[in-house]
Amino acid sequence: MTVPGFEASGDRAVAAESIGVAVTGDHARVVVLPPEAVPRVKEVEAAPGTANLPGLASKVFVGRDEALDQLRGMLTSEGDAAVTQAGAVHGLGGIGKSALALHYAIRYRNVYSLTWWINAESPESIEAGLAALTVRLCPNWPRSATAEECTAWAVAWLQCHPGWLLIFDNVEHPDQLRPYLGSLPDGHHLVTSRKATGWHAIRHTLPLDLLEAEASTDLVCSLAYDRQTPTSEQRKEAELLAAELGYLPLALEQAGAYLHQTGKEIGAYRRALPRMLPKYSEGIDPERTVARVWNQSIQAVQERGPLAVTLLNAASWLAPDNIPRALLTPLAPTVDEADDEIDDALGVLRAYNLITLSGPTFSVHRLLQAVLRTPPAADASHPSAGRVAAELALHVAVLSGDDALRATAGQWEALAPHITAFAINLPPASATKATFEIFDWATVNARHAEQTARAIPLCEAALAQRESVLGSTHPDTLSSRNDLAGAYVTAGDLARAIPLCEATLAEREDVLGGTHPDTLSSRNNLAGAYARAGDLARAIPLYELTLAQREDVLGGTHPDTLSSRNNLAYAYESAGDLARAIPLYEVTLGQCEAVLGGTHPDTLSSRNNLAYAYESAGDLARAIPLYEATLSQRGSILGGAHPDTLSSRNNLAGAYARAGDLARAIPLYEVTLAQCEDVLGGTHPDTLSSRNNLAGAMALQQQMAASSDALGGAAKRQALSERRSDPTTGDTST
Repeated sequence: MTVPGFEASGDRAVAAESIGVAVTGDHARVVVLPPEAVPRVKEVEAAPGTANLPGLASKVFVGRDEALDQLRGMLTSEGDAAVTQAGAVHGLGGIGKSALALHYAIRYRNVYSLTWWINAESPESIEAGLAALTVRLCPNWPRSATAEECTAWAVAWLQCHPGWLLIFDNVEHPDQLRPYLGSLPDGHHLVTSRKATGWHAIRHTLPLDLLEAEASTDLVCSLAYDRQTPTSEQRKEAELLAAELGYLPLALEQAGAYLHQTGKEIGAYRRALPRMLPKYSEGIDPERTVARVWNQSIQAVQERGPLAVTLLNAASWLAPDNIPRALLTPLAPTVDEADDEIDDALGVLRAYNLITLSGPTFSVHRLLQAVLRTPPAADASHPSAGRVAAELALHVAVLSGDDALRATAGQWEALAPHITAFAINLPPASATKATFEIFDWATVNARHAEQTARAIPLCEAALAQRESVLGSTHPDTLSSRNDLAGAYVTAGDLARAIPLCEATLAEREDVLGGTHPDTLSSRNNLAGAYARAGDLARAIPLYELTLAQREDVLGGTHPDTLSSRNNLAYAYESAGDLARAIPLYEVTLGQCEAVLGGTHPDTLSSRNNLAYAYESAGDLARAIPLYEATLSQRGSILGGAHPDTLSSRNNLAGAYARAGDLARAIPLYEVTLAQCEDVLGGTHPDTLSSRNNLAGAMALQQQMAASSDALGGAAKRQALSERRSDPTTGDTST
C-alpha cells in the first residue's frame, strides 16, 4: 500500500519466495517473472563445477588451516557461517576474510553443485551478484530481462536446486542477508564481514585475528623469495617488516608481491617506510601501515605512467567495486586514443596488485581508497587531484545522455553507487556547481527508479553540502531537505522524517510564501508523514488546507490537486468518516477519468478506492460493479498475476461473499490463492490472507448448508495489499 503523500518502496534486498517472483524484505514490492522464464527455473541445471570465484587462491596460505577446519564444521552442522574480525583490528579490511572464504571454496568445490561468489557490500551489489548467476545459468533469456527479473530468477533457481554454496563477501549490514538466509535453506551460506556483531541470525561466527609473527614472516618470505630459501639475515629483515606491517595479511601479501616483482631487498624496502609515513610505537594502526606499502607501489606506478596514478586517485572517491572503465575515459589525455590509454593505465595498476580487473569494470580495495583520499597535511586546504578528476568523470557521465536528467536503467544502476560514494567522501563545504548538478541528477533518477529510500546517504550528503555552501534557507537547500524527508518516510523512519518535514514546511512558508507550489508539496508531505504515523488528527487538517490551496493555485484538475483530493479521501476513510470520504473519492475518480483516461493506473487505483469505500459503507450494489470493472481492466492492462490484479480479485471475491453469493466468491478466492502461492510464495502475508479468506468462505458455505441462520458466524475477510493513494508530490532540487 502506498502511504498518502509518499510512495513506499521497501529495502533493496530481494528474496524470492516462490518460482516466478521476487519480494523485497518488507514485502512492499514484487517482481513477477515473464512466463517464458518460469519453466527454466526447474529445467536448467548447473554444469558440474560451476563457479565464479574471484581468482585463484594464493599459493601461499599460512596460519589459517585451523580456521578452515572450523569453517567446514560450522557449515556442515548449521548450513551457514559468518567470518568476522576481532574487535582489536579496528574494523578495517585486510585481515584475510575473503582469502579464507576463497580457499574454502576451492578446497570443497567438488562437494557443491554450484559455488557462487557475491560482492555483498550493499543490497544493490547482492542483487547484481544474483543477476550474474542468472546470466551464467540461463544466458539467452537475460538479454531482454531487467536486473530485478534476473535477481528473481536466480533466487527461484536456488530454491529449486539444493547443494550449492553462496559466498556473501564483505557484508556491511547483517540485516541485508535476512531475506536470503530465510528463503534459501537448501545450501550453505558463507558470509564475510568487517563487523563482529549483529550476527544473531547465524549461530556460529568465526572471528579472524592478525596473523602470528612467525606465520607473517613465512608469508613475506614465501612471496618475496618464491621457492628460494631466505638467508638468516633476510628472514630477520622479514620479521622486522612483518612487525612494521602490523601482521595484517593484506599488507603482508602486497609487500611480498611488490618485493618479488621488483627484486628489491626487504631491508631496503623496510627502511624506506619511515621516510614516507611516521612510525607508530604504541599498538598498530593498520590503515597507516597499509599506506606505507601502497605508497611504495604507487611510486613505482608513477614511473610507468602518470595516467595510472590519476585513474587510481579518481577511483578512490568512487565505490570500490564495479567501477566502469568507460566512466574514466574523460581523464585520458588523447580523445582519439582514450580507450587504449585507459586500458594501458589500468593494466599497470593491475600489475602492481592495486586494482582487480573484471571485464568492463574494475575494483579498488577500500582501504587503499581511504589512504589515497587522505591528503598530506600541507595540502589539506586544497581539493585533491583525485576528487577533481572523479567529479569531472561523473559530471560528464550524467550529462552525456539524450535527456540530461533522465537516465536509462542501466546508466542509473552503473552510476548510482559511485555518486553516493563520492557524496559521502566529500569534505564539508567543498561542493561546486558541478557537484550539485551530479547530486540533482542522482536524486531525480532515484525517484524515477523508485529507489528513494536507498538514496538516503546521498540525500544526507547533498543536504549537508548545500547547508554549508548555500545556507540553510536557500531554495535549493530546502529542496534537498524535502528530498531527504521523503526518503526517510519511504524507508519508514518517521522519527527522523516528521521533524524534517515540519522544519522544511516552516522554512518554505517563511522564504517562499504559504501558497508557493513547493510549500504546498511540503505541506502535503508532512500530512502524509503524520498519516503514516497514525496521527490523523494532524494529518487531516493539513490535507484539507493543501487541497483548498492547490485548487485555488493550480486548478481543480491539476494532477497534484487530484493527488491531494485522493489523499484527503483516504485520510477520511482511515478515520472512519465515510460520509466525507465517498464524495471525495467520487469526484477524484470522475476527474481522473477525464484528465488521465479510464485505464490509467491512477484511475484504476481511484476506482478501487471508491469501491472499497462503498463496501465499507455497506453499499454492495455500487461496490461490486466497480470491483468487477477494476478487475477486468487490471487483468487486461497489468496481467492476471500482477499484485494489483490479485488485490482486485480478492476484493471482488470478498464483496461477493459479503453479499452472500458464495457460488461466485469461492472460485475467485481459489484462483487468488493459487496465484498468490505461485507469484508471492506460500508464506507471504497476502498469501496467508488469501488462504484465510478462502477458508472462511468455505466454512460459511458449510454453515449455510447446515443452517439458514449461519451468516453471523462468517469469518472476517482480510484485504490483500493494495495501493490506495497517489505517489508523493514532493519536489526535487533542480
